[in-house]
Amino acid sequence: MSFLLDFLPIIIYVLLIIILIIGIVLAIKCLIALDKVEKVVDNVNDKIKALDGLFHIIDTTTDKIVVITDKVVEGITSMVSNVFTTKKKIKKDNKTSKKEEE
Repeated sequence: MSFLLDFLPIIIYVLLIIILIIGIVLAIKCLIALDKVEKVVDNVNDKIKALDGLFHIIDTTTDKIVVITDKVVEGITSMVSNVFTTKKKIKKDNKTSKKEEE
């Protein structure tokens, strides 16, 4: 029994030292992995910044196309509304002139 009381704390201390060493190794590997990830993210950011000009050109072009299509739709809408309002005015004028003749 005294052997177990002397031997078990030694086993526990050895296992704790092994766990501590494994934790330190894992922490170092995580730091190395995070450095690699940071390099990849910086590389991707540089490539995205290179494409910002292209995205600006695309944005400007789409804005101009939207302005042009809005003007075309507005013109077509005003033409259609003028056709219908003109017919209504002609009908109203015909009704008022017939009433005046009577």
